[in-house]
Amino acid sequence: RLTKPLAAARLAFVSSAGVQPRGTVPFDVVHPVGDYSFRRVPSMAAPAELEIHQLKYPTDGAHRDLNVIFPLERLQELAAEGVVGGLTPHLFSFIGYNMDPDRLERTLAEELAAAVVADGAEAVLLAPA
Repeated sequence: RLTKPLAAARLAFVSSAGVQPRGTVPFDVVHPVGDYSFRRVPSMAAPAELEIHQLKYPTDGAHRDLNVIFPLERLQELAAEGVVGGLTPHLFSFIGYNMDPDRLERTLAEELAAAVVADGAEAVLLAPA
């Protein structure tokens, strides 16, 4: 529950787009049951500092403009314009191909929620790929 106006709240972003900082360990996109990890993306990163590791959706458009799947620059603009009170230090991404819902809940969901809270989020925008 949001306890303050959005313009005063620190916003986190969580996406299943498989976006991550360049040079970090890639998501395991070939494992038959998926990858249950997530990546922290610095909220002030530039799109050129990020890459997509995802085989389960067409990424051509996202490679041309990352904002179509991971709206990094739009979120930065919303913070700069005061629409949101600011962004958490990190945005979060995982791959949406996860074939074990129980494992998804026990591992990825719990760990991701804890990371979002630890980053000081007061509101969260979730976006599926």
